[in-house]
Amino acid sequence: MRRVSVRRSPFPWLRRRGRRATTALAALALLGGTVLTAAGSAGAAPRAWTPKPSPMTTPWTNQVPTDSPLPEYPRPQLTRPDWANLNGIWDFAVTSADASQPASFTEQIRVPFAAESALSGIQRRITQSDKLWYKRTFTVPSNWNGRRVQLNFGASDWRTTVRVNGRQAGATHSGGFDAFSYDVTDLLNGGTNTIVVSVWDPTETGGQAVGKQRIRDVAPHPGGGIFYTAASGIWQTVWLEPTAPAHITRLDMVPDLANNRLKVTVRGAGTNGHQARVTVSTGGTTVGTVTGPVGTEFTVPVPNPRLWTPEDPFLYDVKADLLSGTTAVDYVGSYTGMRSIGIARVDGVLRPVLNGRFVFQTGTLDQGYWPDGIYTAPTDAALRHDLQKHKDLGFNMVRKHIKVEPQRWFYWADRLGLLVWQDMPSMEHTPDAAARTQWEAEYDRIIDQHRSSPSLVMWVNQNEGWGQYDQARIADEVKAYDPSRLVDNMSGVNCCGAVDGGNGDVVDHHVYVGPGTTVPSATRAAVLGEFGGLGFKVAGHEWYPGGGFSYEDQPDLAHLNNRFVGLIDAIREVRMPRGLSASVYTEITDVENEANGLLTYDRQVVKVDEARVRAANRALIDASRGSSAPSTLPANQYKSLRVTTPGHTDRYVRHKDGAAFTEVVGSGSDALLKNDATWKIIPGLANSSCYSFESRNYPGEYLRHREYRVYKESGSGDLFRADATFCPVPGANGGVRLSAYNYPEQYLRHFNAELWLGTPGGTHAWDNPALFTADTTWAVESPWAP
Repeated sequence: MRRVSVRRSPFPWLRRRGRRATTALAALALLGGTVLTAAGSAGAAPRAWTPKPSPMTTPWTNQVPTDSPLPEYPRPQLTRPDWANLNGIWDFAVTSADASQPASFTEQIRVPFAAESALSGIQRRITQSDKLWYKRTFTVPSNWNGRRVQLNFGASDWRTTVRVNGRQAGATHSGGFDAFSYDVTDLLNGGTNTIVVSVWDPTETGGQAVGKQRIRDVAPHPGGGIFYTAASGIWQTVWLEPTAPAHITRLDMVPDLANNRLKVTVRGAGTNGHQARVTVSTGGTTVGTVTGPVGTEFTVPVPNPRLWTPEDPFLYDVKADLLSGTTAVDYVGSYTGMRSIGIARVDGVLRPVLNGRFVFQTGTLDQGYWPDGIYTAPTDAALRHDLQKHKDLGFNMVRKHIKVEPQRWFYWADRLGLLVWQDMPSMEHTPDAAARTQWEAEYDRIIDQHRSSPSLVMWVNQNEGWGQYDQARIADEVKAYDPSRLVDNMSGVNCCGAVDGGNGDVVDHHVYVGPGTTVPSATRAAVLGEFGGLGFKVAGHEWYPGGGFSYEDQPDLAHLNNRFVGLIDAIREVRMPRGLSASVYTEITDVENEANGLLTYDRQVVKVDEARVRAANRALIDASRGSSAPSTLPANQYKSLRVTTPGHTDRYVRHKDGAAFTEVVGSGSDALLKNDATWKIIPGLANSSCYSFESRNYPGEYLRHREYRVYKESGSGDLFRADATFCPVPGANGGVRLSAYNYPEQYLRHFNAELWLGTPGGTHAWDNPALFTADTTWAVESPWAP
């Protein structure tokens, strides 16, 4: 067992209760500076301990300090100068799930890495039959005397019991994704104190929120699908901090742009008879300060606010003082971003609006898994890296998929400028009454802990029907609990047996590969909660070599880049003008045997051309700021479609023996050819904002794609109507491109005189990139047979 002393900050100016001191404190905490790291560092040398070999090595795997991993201040929106980081080497043991504390702890673990991970030094399978035990000592310095000592856990999965000097601290905590704390002052002995933590984690065998964790062999293995290795026990930072007996516990901050103010609720413990003073500043200059009641909302003026956006993620400094009379007995540093999020009609279409304006939200699905740390990023730089890569690739949004990250992740999203959709982790099974109570209580705590983050713009309640129940009620309750954000009652309402609650702010489809045809309703904006899944395995960077899978494998990187950019372009050209407002690409990195990532699982290789992807995303975002009206064609008129490819501009679309071709047509052509090359453009059979092309000499028969080839056919039913509908987008030199209604990324193309649906980045002969744009651009001209 090791003994560790914790120290008060050696920088006395940080303890001054002035505005400038707290501003400096907040800045240092947020940046993870050495001052705060030193203030909370451990003093004793580690005993013999080594990590286990990681299945894949990230750039940060070997940068993790043995005895002081993740030394940054863990709670950026509620900072204090004095604290002690308890991360590092703890004694460790595993017993049966029903066992009491073991007599000896025969192993050591590096906290806060899950027991299944290589970085923990344990790296073995944990099941519902196991209980994890952690033990360490600490001393409280004398200059903390007179203050209460709080023991804080960022997260521990799942049922956690804490004992200090043999006595239990508070109630056992049940929850894998929310932070929790204990006031342990009355359990301390004045000398060397011993913490013992026990954790039981049933993973998918229980009824709790579990996300994608599954009990598996921790070594790479084939299979696994879209589920991954479990992460049991402590997996976020553990730390101590001294507080006054009356102290602030939380700041709830909601920007009110309409009135140029910040709504604030200061919450605390032991605060009867106290007031709170909140000051908003920037660069050391106060922009607003107000004193108000603790536990009740009041407002602070922020005149002419500089708005937070992904392009300009400006953050104001916030300081909160707890006042007894005129004396500040506690103070914390924080920050806020002035922004609004809502739903509004834009050019007649229901859209999400940021600061009152529609901007298309383009992001990725982010699972938050690491090959070395599983649920825990090896370093703060690693935690920041994936968010920075979103920015590098031109995305402005990230969907955190059925996992909740540490509070520092939200700080990086706030600071870098990414809109965040936050999933509530799902349950594996249809929940009983006890599981529902637990899940909803944990969800409320998660909302409370992250409700002040400006980057977080939408709560995603449930996913694809996993553990689904009471969808409409939950959506209404989440909206009532946090009315400042959007709510998605179910991501993937069209998938996998999901039941749509019918409410919330968005209707959310999953379409692989996509992008599909999601459209808004009278009350909800349309979003594509998942699409893509393009796969490419990079030799030397596979979790289980040869075991990876994707939704659509790509033969090489050129096809991957062309296919990805084709999907983004189809959203910009076809789906956004017809009501789609956001899209989430699967996914930012490979995860275990999923090879869908834009990056490899080890973060060593960016698979795609960053410049091309960034340009495609920027074009999509920029287009959303202008007119988003769809392109139109002359409806209920006869027209002919002429090829625009140089050298072939005398050819027109015609039907012959039931199939569609191009053929040279001129004034001397016979009447049959001229009739075959004439089409009546009518409102689309599947969607009236698009079009169908009816044969001039065979009324009731239409251009229709089937297995990529295009025919002239009659038919009925939803599939036929969709196959016979095409959506126009602008082409070069006044021409038009015709996208398949139900496959928006595929365009009507002539190839060897035959008509096909061509896919940018596709692998068929008719997808050949040579002359692709020209071959898919048509001139709509006067009919050969009026």
